[in-house]
Amino acid sequence: MRRIVILGAGGRDFHDHAMALRDDPTVEVVAFTATQIPGIDDRLFPPSLAGPRYPNGIPIRPESELTQIIDECAVDEVVLSYSDLSHVEVMHKASIALAAGAGFRLLGPDITMLRSHRRVIAVGATRTGCGKSQTSRAVASLVKRMGLRVVLVRHPMPYGDLETTRVQRFARIEDIDAAHPTVEEREEYEVPVRMGLVVYAGVDYHEVLRRAETEADVIVWDGGNNDLPFIRPDLTITVCDPLRPNDTLTYHPGEANVRRADAIVVNKVDSASPEQIAKVERAVRSVNERAVIVRTASPVTLGAGPSLRGARVLVVEDGPSLTHGGLSFGAGTVAARQAGAASLVDPRPFAVGSIARTLDRFPHLATVLPAMGYGAEQLADLADTIRKVDCDVVVTGTPIDLGRLIEIGHPHRHASYELRETGSPTLVEVLLPHVLRWGGKVPNP
Repeated sequence: MRRIVILGAGGRDFHDHAMALRDDPTVEVVAFTATQIPGIDDRLFPPSLAGPRYPNGIPIRPESELTQIIDECAVDEVVLSYSDLSHVEVMHKASIALAAGAGFRLLGPDITMLRSHRRVIAVGATRTGCGKSQTSRAVASLVKRMGLRVVLVRHPMPYGDLETTRVQRFARIEDIDAAHPTVEEREEYEVPVRMGLVVYAGVDYHEVLRRAETEADVIVWDGGNNDLPFIRPDLTITVCDPLRPNDTLTYHPGEANVRRADAIVVNKVDSASPEQIAKVERAVRSVNERAVIVRTASPVTLGAGPSLRGARVLVVEDGPSLTHGGLSFGAGTVAARQAGAASLVDPRPFAVGSIARTLDRFPHLATVLPAMGYGAEQLADLADTIRKVDCDVVVTGTPIDLGRLIEIGHPHRHASYELRETGSPTLVEVLLPHVLRWGGKVPNP
């Protein structure tokens, strides 16, 4: 029997276990490890999800303990099951496993994708923060306009109790509030729900998919990070970011998403230079000649509030995009500069607790604050940090308005953004041949 450790980040790791390892009598999963997301290690993957072969559950330990786990548990193989890692980082992790005497493996899509009775459109990306969620919302809205029932199935974010979040369905804001989600979860659920879309998520994607199928003709897979889909798609759309053109083919599994894509969305063309856009498209064409390329913009809308002209502005941006996504700015920064801010305030001298530790870990965040809120303590640290910053105005560039969740303590404005197509081909042109075959209709103008 091979003894296995699954390297994860609270999402794909649990799905890979269920799809490929849980019922395999030739393997024993001795541990999961966790990283990227604060507070998801040092807990137990419960027996109800781990399966009958694991009556005591499976421990989840920090990835920093990998060498120790391999030695203590006589591990034969390490399986990598999370996303948005540079190709170099993937091989560093492989080298750690090899140096400790274990093998190293990536599980293939064919054994980790569920098959659906419905049609499936998968939206993925090359990196975190490309604009994948806004693309998923746009695709789902278009399919709905074409006369088909559509449901979003979101990549997992199981940061709380794993058993109570086994299957989640969100159709109203009250459903989201009742789940007591993290800020990151709210950012992904609230906007589509306000648009009238139903969102499913959870831990057990066999059951998530079964329930979603009962109320959908088409399922839109809304991927997380730059991960591969959990459900086998009929149409694959991959979003690329020309502000990070060098990342198009240098991150795992983002490159695989580019190679598998039927359509490529090159987003943020309103912010990127022609040279950056061309570089992304050349990279795409070097590995995928058949994909349709759609160009889209992400124009920023600044909500009502005090003038930013000449002001000292603290910008609070989407946390994952800045941290493991590697971005140094987002919608809030763009909005503040466009509105004439005199300066962007450095939050680091004012940071407290977990926020201070996050800023120390990501030194590229000099004039922006990531909206980290993976638990009540971290959300309190975020609020405390914002209130301590010496600034005139706060601009929040998060998908949701943080002012609903915390007392900001300063005048503030919210910056938001949605997908806007530029020229042809369009998403409608990509979707229409498929949707017509599936029983849909040409949408009204």
